[in-house]
Amino acid sequence: MRRSSIGRIWPNLVAVVLFVFFAFPVYWMLSTAFKQNKDIISKTPVFVPLSGTLDHFKAATGAAQFWEMVGNSFTVTIVAVLASLVIATLASFAVARMRFRGRKAFVLVILLAQMAPWEVMTISAYMIVRDQSMLDSLVPLTLFYMMMVLPFTIWTLRGFIAAVPKELEESAMVDGCTRFQAFVKVVFPLLAPGLMSTSLFGFITAWNELPLALVLEKATGPGTAQTLPLWLTSFQSVFGDDWGATMAASTLFAIPVLIIFLFLQRKAVGGMTAGAVKG
Repeated sequence: MRRSSIGRIWPNLVAVVLFVFFAFPVYWMLSTAFKQNKDIISKTPVFVPLSGTLDHFKAATGAAQFWEMVGNSFTVTIVAVLASLVIATLASFAVARMRFRGRKAFVLVILLAQMAPWEVMTISAYMIVRDQSMLDSLVPLTLFYMMMVLPFTIWTLRGFIAAVPKELEESAMVDGCTRFQAFVKVVFPLLAPGLMSTSLFGFITAWNELPLALVLEKATGPGTAQTLPLWLTSFQSVFGDDWGATMAASTLFAIPVLIIFLFLQRKAVGGMTAGAVKG
């Protein structure tokens, strides 16, 4: 009995310690965003502010180019995710259902592309964009973000398509559907968990990405084709030691990811697990 109780206590204790370790920076960011300046610069840390203010959020939203950067980030992220979903859905269907020469090599290339760190390709990406005279543009950034999430999306959706019995498609084709119609009416509705999980992964990846945006968007000096992560790096230098406004801007930056995660988290977690083990 004693060993059994100890075996139940220590995993919970470790979970609580990890939760506090990872949640405390988020809490500190949120609390600092609402603190008054006297509590922020106090030598004694104020963990629970007794009075709050929204002035820091007003300073963040009123900063130059804030809403323009919000629009740029949403445009780049949504277009990249949607484009990767369309391409990956068709590619994963071909890999899972069709037999063609080089199929195994194609799957191997997908795995290699997923494991390759994109940071080492930043210089080559910059040279390609520079030679095409497309620096300080959202188009190349969108294309590179799409390629970042494409391997994971193909690999995950491949598992879902492979788990769908071929007999369902064949029955639809016997009833008069073409192969594409059978895919749209039979297979595609069953891919909802996989589409949600890959959409969440792609959104977080593109929304938070900084190194590539730093190289491509600021290589010719500050421009208008920037994203929120890049804007946040210059926010502190503009406002000096205004940590309240900086934390408020960081909080606003994290809200879209939090909303997407809360909306998709149930099916997304199940989709990642299922897509990783099937097929």
